[in-house]
Amino acid sequence: MLNKVIISGGGTGGHIFPALAIADAIKAYNPQAEILFVGANGRMEMEKVPQAGYRIEGLNITGIQRSLSFSNLLFPFRLLHSLLKARSIVKQFKPQVVVGTGGFASGPTLFAASGLNIPTVIQEQNSIPGITNSRLAKRAIKVCVAYPGLEKYFSPTKIVMTGNPVRKVIEHNTYAKSDALQVFGLNPEKKTVFVYGGSQGALAVNQGVLNALNLWKNNNIQVIWQTGKSFFPKAQQAVLESGAENIRVFAFIENMPAAYACSDLVVCRAGAISISEICVSGLPSVLVPLPTAAEDHQTKNAQALVQAGAAVLLSNQDAPTAMGSNVLDMIDNPELLKALAQGAQKLAVKDSANKIVDVLKEIVH
Repeated sequence: MLNKVIISGGGTGGHIFPALAIADAIKAYNPQAEILFVGANGRMEMEKVPQAGYRIEGLNITGIQRSLSFSNLLFPFRLLHSLLKARSIVKQFKPQVVVGTGGFASGPTLFAASGLNIPTVIQEQNSIPGITNSRLAKRAIKVCVAYPGLEKYFSPTKIVMTGNPVRKVIEHNTYAKSDALQVFGLNPEKKTVFVYGGSQGALAVNQGVLNALNLWKNNNIQVIWQTGKSFFPKAQQAVLESGAENIRVFAFIENMPAAYACSDLVVCRAGAISISEICVSGLPSVLVPLPTAAEDHQTKNAQALVQAGAAVLLSNQDAPTAMGSNVLDMIDNPELLKALAQGAQKLAVKDSANKIVDVLKEIVH
């Protein structure tokens, strides 16, 4: 029986939401299971995980900055402290298995667990793994992946194709479109575009919306726009000044099922979890890859959908100027939207969290 599990992952929604989906699937299998999360202090998991009803411990770990920074000089000391604390947490909690979904805390936690001979499992969301997961995989029992072709990065005997875990409320979305439109106060007679740049926002995506406000306003396109916390005041002011009554702007959207149910088209980054959510929702999309993502994996993620006829790729460089007209052209082309939606549905992998739980159960047994 799967009774005690540590899950480590965070930093962004792309690492946190799969971790929560796995935890929920464990609880569905065994309501008495004890689950402990390990995250990074100051990151969003320290807020989102307790909100979901789970306990979390924080490590004082950060990433290495790309630019010269005093923080980089402190990194070795933070890493050592985090390794020691992670080892203490694992020894005290005594899990049967430890799962890592990526993020700053995942490395020290899985390293500590494997050093204590506790089996570890990696959940790799992307088509190209980062350096941390590539190294941790050598110690892991299994690697749960969402894309084919990862044998060049991981041992073929360890790979299990599970897909990316998607939150149950999104995978089994119960919103009718009419009800979802009412949640946002939108008009059922107009086409709706849902634009978001991930949990923290995306500058190029946000700039694209700013430049498209008047175009979309004059063409009766209504928009749900998640900006991220830092860009929200500027976006709110721009919408107010434009007089656009068809734009709903939010720093962060909690009710993602309603937002997806509203949507005729989604515009977002090409993070693996966003893509998985779009596919299980069966929605057409414009993907704007983050060019600085490790190994340019977001571009590879987006290209996989484009090749399958499931999405349109818009470069980060072109997004600020081309997004408005691209979206307008697509919204006016129902045949294209239908074809992209069908392509997305074909790529959807459902029940991923339960498949990962099956892997955990097999390891524990």
